[in-house]
Order: sequence, then C-alpha cells, then structure tokens
Amino acid sequence: MQIANPIYDVVFKYLMQNNEIAILILSTILEEEILALELLPQETAMVSENRGFTVYQLDFSARIKTAGGYERHVIIEIQKAKFATDIMRFRRYLGEQYKKGSPVQGKKTPKAIPIISIYFLGYGLEHVTAPVIKVLRRYYDAATGEEIPEREEFIESLTHDSFVIQIPQLGPARKTATERLLSIFDQHRMLRGDSHILEIDEKAYPEEYKKVVRWLNGAVSETKIRQNMEVEDNILAGFEDLERQIADMEQTIEDKDKVIEDKDKVIGDKEKALDDKDKVIGDKDKALEEKDRLIAELQKSR
Repeated sequence: MQIANPIYDVVFKYLMQNNEIAILILSTILEEEILALELLPQETAMVSENRGFTVYQLDFSARIKTAGGYERHVIIEIQKAKFATDIMRFRRYLGEQYKKGSPVQGKKTPKAIPIISIYFLGYGLEHVTAPVIKVLRRYYDAATGEEIPEREEFIESLTHDSFVIQIPQLGPARKTATERLLSIFDQHRMLRGDSHILEIDEKAYPEEYKKVVRWLNGAVSETKIRQNMEVEDNILAGFEDLERQIADMEQTIEDKDKVIEDKDKVIGDKEKALDDKDKVIGDKDKALEEKDRLIAELQKSR
C-alpha cells in the first residue's frame, strides 16, 4: 500500500488534524490513556533565516488518565524538524508555552498547565541511536535517595517530560507498539524516485493501526497535498543551495585567511631576518669600535 510521507509538514498536519488518529498516536507515544484532545489554534511553521531547515509546531490540550488512575490536564507540544537545527529555536518556542496559561473562571490569573514535549526529528542525534527516547522526571528525597510518588502542582508547572523520535532510526526492527505505529514515518520505505510516497505492508499493522495507514493512503490522491509537498521540496532545495553557497563562501574566507596568515608569517620571518641582520651589523660595529680602541691604546703606550 502507498501512503503519503508524513515527514512533510502538510501530511503531518493532515494526519494530526484527525482527532481519532491524533489520540491514537499520542496515547501510544505517552503510554497513557487520552480521555479528550483538542488541537489548539497556534499551529506554526518556522523557516530559518540562514540555514536549511523548517520547524513545524502543533499544540494540543489534553485530558489524560495516568497509570495511577487520576486525571490531569496537560499541553502536548509537538515540534517536527527535518534538519539539525538551532536548539535555541526550540527553547524559545518552549519558553513561549511556559508564558501561557489556562483561564480559570472567577480568577484573573491563569493557571499554569503542565507541558509534555514531543520532538519528531528528521535527523539522527550524535550519540543515541534509539528510535524513541523518553525523558521522564522523577521526584527523590535528597537525603535518602528514595523516590517520592506524590506530585506537586508547583513542580509539575515548572518542569516537563519529553519524548524524542528519531525518524532516521525507525526501521524494520520494531520492538514496541510505539515503534510499530511510528513506522509510518520510516523513510527506508520511500518509493524510488518519489520522496512524497512510502510503500508499506498494511498486513504488518495491527487492526487498530490500520486506520492510520488508510488515512495516509487517502492523502496520496489529494492533489492539494501533493502540490504542497512539491512546494516544500522547492523551498528546502532553495535552502540547501543557500547552505552550499554559505559553505563555499566560508571555505573561500578560510582559504583567504590562510593565505593572509601565511603572508603574515613570511613578513614576520623577513622582519626577524632583518632584526638578525641588524644585530649582526650592530655586533660588527661594536667589534670595530673595540678594535679601534685597542689600536688607540697601543699607539699611546709607544
């Protein structure tokens, strides 16, 4: 079966705007039951000023039932980047999320809502090869080292859990339900000659996941989606050309700096040689003065 490639922003948006599918994907990643999910309006697509990458962002308001059986309201922040990117860009967006709050009836001050960050990376991290990485907080008694099971609003509002998905590391070795579902992002299944399409085996997916692949299969025939993927390709190709130009320019500057450095070294060596010559001449003049002095003394003694 052919599906539209969800690494493209337009396809990712098409996928996550289906509330039923978004709940399935997010609950599978979080490994917690999502009771209610609402896509918030602040969808953002960011393009860097001088580097070839895009960062696509979606936010959800979710009511989650934890493993302990209690409910909590969280903001699920999703950021998707195709290329190695400026971490400060992620941090700035996260900072904006921390500034926001949820209005509380009868109160002027909004309530701080805990945040869960999910990062879909189109590139591999430097050291870690796991396809899905959990960064989960724990409370510990600093004196005894024992874990504290209770949760505090103060701490929950100022710290957050994160999940990092390395798309290049997704492959045929699917160890967990999360990896099985996220194999819809597996770029090794890209159709030859068409990066917009992935070729997948629908039979390899459990019944509950087949709704996802069928939804993406439907996107293949959407003309507007195909057109937007081509626009993304053109934008990224333009940035890749710019990156090459910047790299060539940096190499030219580096070569020029080396030439200047070599020239400065030659000038320095020449100046040192002149200094040495002046020293030799000075020593010679002193020797001649000493010789003249000795001759004068000899003449006086006669």
